[in-house]
Amino acid sequence: MDFIFIRKSTTVNLRPPSYNPAMTFTTNLAHIASFLVGVIVVLLTLFSAISTFVLPRSARSPLTRFVFGLLRSGFDLPLHFAKTYQRRDAVMAYYAPLGLMLLLPTWYLLISTGYAAMYWGLGFGNFVDVYQLSGSSLFTLGFASPRGFLISALTFSEAMLGLILVALLIAYLPTMYAAFSRREQNVNMLEVRAGNPPSAVEMLLRFGRIHGLEKLGDYWRAWESWFADIEESHTTLATLVFFRSPRAEISWITAAGAVLDAAALTLSAVDVPYEPSAALCIRAGYLALRRIANHFELPNPQLPHFPDDAITVERAEFDATLTRLEAAGLPLKPDREQAWMDFAGWRVNYDSALITLCVLVMAPFAPWSSDRLPEAGLFHLLTRKAK
Repeated sequence: MDFIFIRKSTTVNLRPPSYNPAMTFTTNLAHIASFLVGVIVVLLTLFSAISTFVLPRSARSPLTRFVFGLLRSGFDLPLHFAKTYQRRDAVMAYYAPLGLMLLLPTWYLLISTGYAAMYWGLGFGNFVDVYQLSGSSLFTLGFASPRGFLISALTFSEAMLGLILVALLIAYLPTMYAAFSRREQNVNMLEVRAGNPPSAVEMLLRFGRIHGLEKLGDYWRAWESWFADIEESHTTLATLVFFRSPRAEISWITAAGAVLDAAALTLSAVDVPYEPSAALCIRAGYLALRRIANHFELPNPQLPHFPDDAITVERAEFDATLTRLEAAGLPLKPDREQAWMDFAGWRVNYDSALITLCVLVMAPFAPWSSDRLPEAGLFHLLTRKAK
């Protein structure tokens, strides 16, 4: 008798009892999203660092603006209790250096967070594990060991970025202070010729007594070069705008205003041979001030024209100035009406930018610039629509 054996087919379930396809897909999607978000955070942080430290042109960094804006809010409390300008200036002297130093830990925090998100996306471990690995890599501490080629490559790149950021800051500071020194040299020398606070009237009177008005041409050319220098340095190294002069009573922006007003008065009212360098100095000055104001998105008209655009200097102030110059023996043009129209035509080019920058840097008192700041302050200027 033949025996036939029949084998039953059996199906083996290889999935664990708790397997959930939807949950597995969601988890994988979360890891992918975490990795991509981490990449974006790191790239945006590097963009901020490059825009601030490396790029040799004016570039706005939203992260840098946020750090400085948040820090400025923190300075409001000590400024509220500072009753004199000297004390407010002493407080604000720390604003720009502290803001600059805060950029590095801010970038470190964002890079560490971005890489931690990438490590979690690659399945390295839990929240604590990925942050330990990220911090160990960024600061080159080496107490956390990566697993796998891709994670090891990421840790090496993170350590490299940490070292590069420190090197950039170290190289950035000498460049910053070299530009600051160049700026302050002319500002300090202006006190000899324009008094303290700097005044366009005092500058013309002293030149008339000491050098002679015919020597003004060399001075206009020197300040034309100065304006070209601050236009380049104060937009590429924008933190320089907030670096205050060594003495509380002087400032780069009030010095700029005094020189521009002196040149405008010379061209419009002083009866001397026409000096092209004075006009070129004014043009270099208003272009520099406008572009610095534009970098900080401060409202100022780009193609102003008097009388369609008003200036902050009144006609009575202008007439009083001419009376003082005439009493001191300076030769003046006989047509006062035409002199006023010419002066206003020059002044309108830089008036708005000058006043807004005086507000921005909290400039010390100086005639025809920081002495006519709006009571509403910077908030009013930032919210006012540009003409």
